[in-house]
Amino acid sequence: MSASVVVSLGGNALVPSNNGGHIEQQFEVTAASMRQVVALLKADERVVLTHGNGPIVGNILIRNEAAAETIPPTPLYICGADSQGGIGYMVQQVLRNLLSEAGLDLEVATIVTQVVVRQDDPGFEQPSKPIGPFYSAEEAETLIRERNWRMIEDSGRGWRRVVPSPEPQRIVEIKTIRTLIEAGEIVIAAGGGGVPVVEIAPGVYRGVEAVIDKDLASVVLAREVGARRLVIVTSVDRVAIHFHTPQQQDLDELSLADARRYYDEGHFPPGSMGPKILSAIRFLEQGGEEVLITSPERLGEAFAGRAGTRIVS
Repeated sequence: MSASVVVSLGGNALVPSNNGGHIEQQFEVTAASMRQVVALLKADERVVLTHGNGPIVGNILIRNEAAAETIPPTPLYICGADSQGGIGYMVQQVLRNLLSEAGLDLEVATIVTQVVVRQDDPGFEQPSKPIGPFYSAEEAETLIRERNWRMIEDSGRGWRRVVPSPEPQRIVEIKTIRTLIEAGEIVIAAGGGGVPVVEIAPGVYRGVEAVIDKDLASVVLAREVGARRLVIVTSVDRVAIHFHTPQQQDLDELSLADARRYYDEGHFPPGSMGPKILSAIRFLEQGGEEVLITSPERLGEAFAGRAGTRIVS
């Protein structure tokens, strides 16, 4: 048995869009998203879940900094693993409770997932992923000098640390994930893009200071569990070209060829819809049948063809 769909949950499916961060609010937002997932499970879809970890991993980094004089800061890859465990706990508890209420006898399991990247990935030479809090110019100079961090000025809001974002290659725990799927369990895996690791000897891995794009990791997850569909849950109901202009055009359906063309024409910026469209293109090129992009609230309608953007080969 393989999964029929991988659902990739963006941060807005877990954290309030008004930047609220209280855990009670996070549980409420997660419950709203998981009700949509329960509807898919009632329709006999075999679902694997993955999720982003921003801004939660950023909060972990802030705690690192606040306690640095008392407790040694943990490496970024440990922060990523922490976020997988915490978010996975929240999602699996909420989902299991809703399944119980719906009378569905299904198990839910979170796998803290390692994702292999290449040691020679060019992303290590060109860090590009902003993470963590904003700093003043003076603070940034100190961090560059004392910790050898790379920092960039971010849109007039202050300075932020940037880290490598290498391409995901494969999932270390894929046999475990497949075994759980075959047993009929709902698996939560590769959260936040997974913990980036390099293979330093056959079957031997080491964590690296990097962040993997969670949409690209979702493609690897979908490919390795044999999913026919990939669903990317984000902050908008549909994909649009000429976004935020008078010429904005919402798209109900896209062919793979049109998705490539719009991507090449620059309609989808790197910090916004770009990684999602690139992930859709890769998934379809690798044999996937369909990609849906929509908001958490419209997930069920998107499956029914009444919302979202559908991209097909």
